[in-house]
Amino acid sequence: MSSFEDRARNWDEDPIRVERARAVAGAIARMVPLHDRISCIEYGAGTGLLGFALQPLVGTMLLTDASAAMTEVAGEKIASAELEDKMRVLQLDLLTDPLPGERFDLLITQMTLHHIPDIPAILSAFFGLLASPGWLCIADLDMEDGSFHDSGFQGHRGFDRAALGRQVEEAGFCTPGFETAYTMRRLRDGEERFYPLFLLAAKKE
Repeated sequence: MSSFEDRARNWDEDPIRVERARAVAGAIARMVPLHDRISCIEYGAGTGLLGFALQPLVGTMLLTDASAAMTEVAGEKIASAELEDKMRVLQLDLLTDPLPGERFDLLITQMTLHHIPDIPAILSAFFGLLASPGWLCIADLDMEDGSFHDSGFQGHRGFDRAALGRQVEEAGFCTPGFETAYTMRRLRDGEERFYPLFLLAAKKE
């Protein structure tokens, strides 16, 4: 967590993060029937890059993150854009905090799942946060060889789509679908490597 706290102020300066968020927002718009009455929550929102990209296509947006520094920056961005009537921010860790009382039509999360050790527990929390009907959208890494992160990373090395789809169904969601939303490029040992990012969309009936 400390690395995210330290990097919050400069997070949006990386153009790849901005481009990635816009690509994922476009994929969500293709896979989910959006309209201006949808209430949306983003989990692991960071500074809100994805939430801000999707905000014009939904009704309201709650940005949540476990990092106090990230949520502080996100709140400042909301105030600067004068979007307080459309967007809110909340510090939240669903593995330790109680579920908020509110229920949402759409839950989105980007590049967060591979940091979470207990996938069934977080999927259960996601299911509980959604209204019925509601939509879950997860953007994250396809299974990779461990080279995406630096040494010492303790999270998941991406996900097998079929296996994650089964876990999503076991959590109560229906017919998860996938598309490749974005491909990230990183230099590793002097070689350019490619890391696809999927978008999973599944419905709570």
